[in-house]
Amino acid sequence: MCPDCEDFARTVLLLGQLALYADTTGADLDFVDAVSPSLAASLPEPPTGEES
Repeated sequence: MCPDCEDFARTVLLLGQLALYADTTGADLDFVDAVSPSLAASLPEPPTGEES
């Protein structure tokens, strides 16, 4: 796997899990609002599709 592919996949997974958490009953939406912009900003460029 290319070096950026793992970081990209992990960050997308975390964003998805955060979105699922935000939809749960009793979710701390202040936490979601605080974390989501930082997590999205840390998203690396998408992989170019090159095989390693």
